[in-house]
Amino acid sequence: MSRCFRGAVAAVDPARLVMSALRVEGDAVVLDAPGVRAAMSLSSLWKIHLVGAGKAGRAMGEAALAALGKCVTGGVIAVPRGAEGKSGRVRFVAAGHPVPDIFSLAAAREILSLLERAGKADLVVALISGGGSAMLSAPAEGIRLEEKAETFRLLLRAGADIASLNTVRKHLSEVKGGLLTRAAQPATVWALLLSDVPGDDPSVIASGPFSPDPTTYADAIGVLERYGCYYAVPSPVRRHLAEGAAGSLPETPKPDDPAFLGTISALVGTNRTAMDAAALWMAQDRDAGPTAIVLLPDFLHGEARECARSFCARLRKAAEELSPGHAVVMIAGGETTVSVRGNGKGGRNQEFSLAAAVELAGEGAMAILAAGTDGIDGPTDAAGAYADGATVARASALGLDPVAHLEDNDAYTFFEALGDLVVTGPTGTNVADLAIGHATAVKR
Repeated sequence: MSRCFRGAVAAVDPARLVMSALRVEGDAVVLDAPGVRAAMSLSSLWKIHLVGAGKAGRAMGEAALAALGKCVTGGVIAVPRGAEGKSGRVRFVAAGHPVPDIFSLAAAREILSLLERAGKADLVVALISGGGSAMLSAPAEGIRLEEKAETFRLLLRAGADIASLNTVRKHLSEVKGGLLTRAAQPATVWALLLSDVPGDDPSVIASGPFSPDPTTYADAIGVLERYGCYYAVPSPVRRHLAEGAAGSLPETPKPDDPAFLGTISALVGTNRTAMDAAALWMAQDRDAGPTAIVLLPDFLHGEARECARSFCARLRKAAEELSPGHAVVMIAGGETTVSVRGNGKGGRNQEFSLAAAVELAGEGAMAILAAGTDGIDGPTDAAGAYADGATVARASALGLDPVAHLEDNDAYTFFEALGDLVVTGPTGTNVADLAIGHATAVKR
């Protein structure tokens, strides 16, 4: 299962995906991605700028430079700490994640300044991946960076999903929700997106800095109320959203805004890309024997522990329907959430695996692995964890209580003691999470 997961991650290598989507062909620069093809004559272009943000920013930027070569005039891309540096005329600047910091603010302002200088004969190639919301953070006027950060700490702790988080982010920002496209006018914009969100909605990926925003200030207030955070967030945040909902502030640009006439968005990689690769890897595994493969796109959502129980039930039912000697592999994609009530350490995938361990206790024919394709699960050094029917018994022998660890949101400590953490290190890509379940035929 670990090899299957690593094969899926390799399939969404951002450098390979960008290199396959961008190229120079004769006298033209070409964008050729699934469902999208565009070309611009180099002789009609004055400058090509690279901008962007996200966990895959360094790999995407290097690949775009390799594809376009000396045609690139320069650019700025916000990346995770440790990936910063300079390549050719492009600067890779470190920025905060998952909570924005002063470096996120500096990156956002530098990119905004570059785009505001772009001319009609310029092409902006925007490279956007998950994590970009935090790495580009320029709070709206009247809101301090720490006030915006506190708002998102509250939402994260309350278990808000990515779409809800980004609805609020877009209405507290000078760069999100299509505002960078507006800043880039009258230049042409090609946005290459590596999706880490359910449904692959461009307006949600990194809070859609180059995409129309269908949400409103009223929607953002609704998110805070739904998660019980409205009266807990800093008062300048409430005041800003209230003024926007009352019509005193301009809304983010909507799909009919003329700013998007010169913008093309292309999805170069998604969670489904990784799922399909995992399925192909299992289908070609000669050691697996007769194996049915079931794909569950966008299955991973809601509370991690509840989703894990549902996943195990689906896996168990599939196993009961197998013929002797056969197996089933179930591959789910998406991103769950965790409502933090304890004081432990972990991430959504580790919590998913711990809940699954409890659910599968004593069932020797079943196993699961849940992990993030970015190699990072919560504030830990693990991507996720592995569990099977023997996990609880092994833990009990060490004096570990899986239910107590689950209630304390302490999955990391539990799996670390067992040696069952999945540790890949940062992968340089990000298309959300995968859960891979394996079960062999259950005797009737």
